[in-house]
Amino acid sequence: MAGQIPLSGGNPTARPTTIGSGGGISMAQQRSGETSIGVGSSGPGVGMSQQNLNGIVLEYLSKKGYNRTEAMLRMESANQDVDGRPIPTRVEDSGGVKYGKAFDLLRHWIEENLEIYKPDLRRLLWPVFVYSFLDLVSDFYPHEARIFFSNFREMFENEHEADLRGLQAIALPEHVGTNEIAKIYQTQRYRATLSQTAFFNLIQFLESKEKEGGAVIVGILQSRLNVVTVERTAEDQFSLAKLLERAKNKEDYPAEDEGIPGHNPGSANIDSSAGSAVLTKLKLGHVTLDAEARQDVLWDLEDEDKTNPPAVGQPSLVEAFEQRIKREESEDIPGRTELPPRPPPLARDVAMEVQRVKENRDRLKISEKTGGVGPGMNVVMYTFHNTHDGITCLDFSGDYLLVAAGTDMHFIRVWSLDGTPLPGPSQANGQGSRPAASHRLIGHSGPVYAVSFAPATASSDKQQITKAKYLLSSSADKTVRLWSLDAWACLVVYKGHDGPVWDVTWGPFGHYFLTGSHDRTARLWSTDRVDYLRLFVGHDRDVDHVCFHPNSAYIFTGSCDKMVRMWLVTNGYPVRMFTGHTGNITALACSPSGKLLASADDVGTIILWDLAPGKLLKRMRGHGKGGIWSLTWSVESTVVVSGGADGTVRVWDVQIPSDASGQAKVVGEGGAGQKIDGAAQVANVSGPGGKKKAKEVMVTSDQISAFPTKKSPVYKVMFTQQNLVLAGGAYLP
Repeated sequence: MAGQIPLSGGNPTARPTTIGSGGGISMAQQRSGETSIGVGSSGPGVGMSQQNLNGIVLEYLSKKGYNRTEAMLRMESANQDVDGRPIPTRVEDSGGVKYGKAFDLLRHWIEENLEIYKPDLRRLLWPVFVYSFLDLVSDFYPHEARIFFSNFREMFENEHEADLRGLQAIALPEHVGTNEIAKIYQTQRYRATLSQTAFFNLIQFLESKEKEGGAVIVGILQSRLNVVTVERTAEDQFSLAKLLERAKNKEDYPAEDEGIPGHNPGSANIDSSAGSAVLTKLKLGHVTLDAEARQDVLWDLEDEDKTNPPAVGQPSLVEAFEQRIKREESEDIPGRTELPPRPPPLARDVAMEVQRVKENRDRLKISEKTGGVGPGMNVVMYTFHNTHDGITCLDFSGDYLLVAAGTDMHFIRVWSLDGTPLPGPSQANGQGSRPAASHRLIGHSGPVYAVSFAPATASSDKQQITKAKYLLSSSADKTVRLWSLDAWACLVVYKGHDGPVWDVTWGPFGHYFLTGSHDRTARLWSTDRVDYLRLFVGHDRDVDHVCFHPNSAYIFTGSCDKMVRMWLVTNGYPVRMFTGHTGNITALACSPSGKLLASADDVGTIILWDLAPGKLLKRMRGHGKGGIWSLTWSVESTVVVSGGADGTVRVWDVQIPSDASGQAKVVGEGGAGQKIDGAAQVANVSGPGGKKKAKEVMVTSDQISAFPTKKSPVYKVMFTQQNLVLAGGAYLP
């Protein structure tokens, strides 16, 4: 009978071993006592692992003497898991996980590198992060892309917050083609500049770690980045002195020539097509008077020269005016159609121009810093006591007679700088009311955040035709108010912003003024209209600070999105964008020459920008914690003065150093009232040795001198037309 086991005496007869196609053991195998393994999809042999099967085959090959076949099988089976699947030995063969491993490899190597190379090598992490994330999404690894993004995004939030916000929305390959930020990076190569030594060390490391992830990084560098290697020279940013200084200061800011054209930090290119490197040509020259007004100024200057002849060796006022006009006409001046319309000049405008010529000729001339010794500076500090931290802003009038302070108690108070009693409103009308030491301007229903005096100049006649006549104020109540300094009353209320108005400033010729608000817009106004004339939209967050260009053809806006933008007044078109700050913008000031812009932030950094090419010129550090609240330029545009929350007034050299010999030094925050010379070797200014040492801050070699106050944050600094510095702050014990 089939399948029956014979019971004859003795051992069962041995028969050949067979392997059933169904994975079972044949009857002949049972009789012979041998075991064979099935390879089918069913049967008791399925439970045996691939490793056991490989072991049996290897033992068989060894017994038969198939040594080469055995060695090859051992080599191949060594890279398999328990289920027989191949184990990848190279990171690039591990699917979506490869980008995370490769990025982590690069990051750890950079952090363990020499200090002098870290600042530059760290600049590679951002583009590698972006392109790794985009490749993960494009290659259909959404889960791995989310993990990669969340693991490493924190490293770049301080510097690339806007881009991270845009990339966060990408989850599918279709998003890569439609997302604006992704399209910028996908269609352009990211530019990175490294010193040759740092680049060669990087490539050598990546080649030595090819299997651990180096090949992945090399692929990104070759296909997505434009790495420019430069030799170190004594003059450039890659000199050994500069590298050591940057490493010592632990600076973490974008290089000016880094990134993608039109999107890179430090760039002024605002073209929406990221590949365009063409900048709008700017006309930064001064606007001259029309022929009729110029003739009136000349006649008044001639009369002044006759009345008060110039001193020996001093040019006459007419000569000084003609030289000034000749210099201005040689520059690139915007045409009348490129400027906002101005009302016809009045007698007051002529008198103000005459006074400016006189002050310009007789000013204290300030030249560039030479030989490590800066020019002598004079600073007059006005300190307000018993304010209970209620003052929010300050401004000095152009005739240097008044100071206005906005408060968080919804009113403005105006004082006389020389202590002269101010006439009351009825006395201004000739009815002889009693003078007062100061005047309150009441009308706002919220804290006052900014005040600004209309343009004015000092006056030598009794009529004081050029004195300050108007004051602007902005408030949390979303309004701007125009005040008369004769009637001490509000004349106009300007409404239009949809949030608190953080800043307001007059144009250089009066009539127009500019505001910045919580609604992320800046607006241009004229005093004769209650509605705004122009709307400037582009910032991602509040517009905190605004200022005019000296020729009034352009305006500047600074925001807590860490960007500064430059706009054309006539059509509201943006012409420059500067994104080199790592903190919120807290102050803006354009130079009298119209060629440079100074911007400051709340981490204590001042950046100088060259407007025409849109380049970052230099960074200056020295202020302590709390930020910089005010900036002002000397008449020659050679010196910048700043005041801030650390209670100091600091003087900065604008000139770009020809060498890298200047090193940063350490000073303390605040002080006990003594002047700090930039050339002196000062360890700290924290007061007597018995007290706790103040926090140390780095001061760059650009600082000429510093004037500490006694616990008085400096709200406002202003250069006069004769190059004297006025400063104001509140004493906070």
